[in-house]
This record gives sequence, C-alpha cells and structure tokens, in this order.
Amino acid sequence: MQTGAKITAFAAALAATFGAAYGVGQGVDPVVADGRPASHDTHAEASSGASGAPSRADEGGGHAEHEPAREGRAAQAGGLQITEGGYTLDLRTRRIEAGRPADLRFTIRDGKGRAVTSYQREHDKELHLIVASRDLVTYRHLHPARAADGTWSIPVELPRAGGYRVFADFTPAKKGAENLTLGADLAASGPYEPKDLPTPARTAEVDGYQVELAGELRPGASGELELTVLRDARPVTDLEPYLGAYGHLVALRSGDLAYLHVHPHGEPGDGRTEPGPGISFTATAPSAGSYRLFLDFKHEGVVRTAAFTVRAGAGEHGEHGGSGDDGGSGTHGH
Repeated sequence: MQTGAKITAFAAALAATFGAAYGVGQGVDPVVADGRPASHDTHAEASSGASGAPSRADEGGGHAEHEPAREGRAAQAGGLQITEGGYTLDLRTRRIEAGRPADLRFTIRDGKGRAVTSYQREHDKELHLIVASRDLVTYRHLHPARAADGTWSIPVELPRAGGYRVFADFTPAKKGAENLTLGADLAASGPYEPKDLPTPARTAEVDGYQVELAGELRPGASGELELTVLRDARPVTDLEPYLGAYGHLVALRSGDLAYLHVHPHGEPGDGRTEPGPGISFTATAPSAGSYRLFLDFKHEGVVRTAAFTVRAGAGEHGEHGGSGDDGGSGTHGH
C-alpha cells in the first residue's frame, strides 16, 4: 500500500474509533453540577460483605487522625493514575448511554491481582466514588455497595454524552496503608456538546441557599478556604453532620482533572466546631491553573452541593455570583 493510502486508512480508522465512543444512543445520587434535583437517600450503603471495621469517629480519631497524610499528598494530587501504591482500579463499566440508567461496576485489586475486600472506614464509608465530566459541569459523589467478592456497584445515570472521570477514594485495611485516589475514564455515548468551564465566582446558589467563598487556593502552598452557608441571605447555624463533618470539599483541576479531597477544620461534637454558617478548610493546589470546587453540605435532612470555579496562582477569583446549569449547583440526594 502506498504511504498516502496508509495515512488515509489510518485517519479513517481513528475517526471511526472516536465516533463509536460517543455515537451510540441519544442525547442516585444526583447530578450536582447540572442543576437536576434528586430524592433523599439515594446512595447505596455497603453490603453485608463489608469488613465491619469501626469508623475513625467511633475510635475518637475523627479527621485529625489522617489529616497529615492527606496534606502530605495534596501537592501531588490524585486520580491521575489507574494504579498506585500497589493497588489498581479495575473499572468493569467503561461505557454507558447518556440519559439511561446503568450499573457502574468496578473492583479494587492488589499487587497480585486479587480483589480487595477489606477497607478502613473513613467519613462513615469504606469507599467514596466521584464521577465528573471532563468539562467539570456534571459532578456526583456516590457511595456504592460492595459484594462479598470485592465487586463494587451502584446505579448511575449521566445526563450528557462525553468523557467522564471516575475516582475511587479509599484506604485499604492493611496495616500502614495510606489513603489512595485512583482514576479511570468512562464514556457516555450520545450527541456530544462540550461546555465551557463555568466562570469564576465567589458565590454559588442552590435551592434557595447561597454559599459564599473566601480565601485563596494557592499552588504549592497551603491556603485557607472558608465557605459560608446562607438561606434567603440569613446565616445557616444548624448545619447537620454528613459523613462525619459539616461539609466535604472536593477540588478538581481543569484539564487533567487532578483530584484534591480536602477536609474541614474540626468535626461535629468536638466542642469547638460550630454547625455553621462557616465551614473552613486547608487545601494545597498542585499547580497554578483553574479548579472546580464542589462543597457538599446537609441541612434539614437534604444534602446539597455548591460548585465554584477558582484560579490558583495567576489570577484571583471572580467577583460575581454563579447559578443555574453553568453555575454548577444542585441538590444532592444522598
């Protein structure tokens, strides 16, 4: 075959491959960033095959017990590798159809290829699963169920076609094991319409709540972030514990979706931490760039998520508020 013909054939094959990824079909936990509400208590709990190990809160350790380890890893970020520290995320579900429910299934394997069946419980769960679209408009924080053979599964429905990243945040029960965040790609088929990263903003709105962001995300150095929750412009002072805290914050870097899972200062019942309106965090950005912050908070029995776009390093936060689909806020029905 002539060189020109070979190049033409290769280009055609490549186009067919990418077309297959998004060309099938039409185009839970809730979608958080695209504004679709979901009912309360849709997270699946761990099955009877769980290890039953006591939570850190039960042991009296709480967040402070593993905060240093996470801070040490923060500058490196996580979720960029499918294998790390001798563990691998074996994602069984690689493609689903946008707008249709499907079971998301995966297994965590050790260095010998065996399914991991014993985990430490952190924030009341053995494993936290994050699913985010590549454009960071759609986001979900899920808690799948684990079967006795180590297979995790949870129903999921993704509203838009395109590329997604799946993050498994967990700590094996093995003595001395560190917390890991492994990542793998997931495709949702259907007509693909990418969206721009939402504009930086210091205020996000969700279901009548306003969440205000203060502080800076700093590259290569720890920075303080404080998020203040208001409803109808009045401070919310009775936030409820959710997964052992008054708030959970996940940061994803635009572009490669590097993952930062930061923790709040203090915890419910420690005698120092007030249940709102402010929730404070320490976070370190691994580099300059744009990031998307997702805050989960619980009030009156419902978990909601407020989302922000921020810039670390070259540039400050935007000064105007964001809401609606591109503002990245929504109800979180855990």
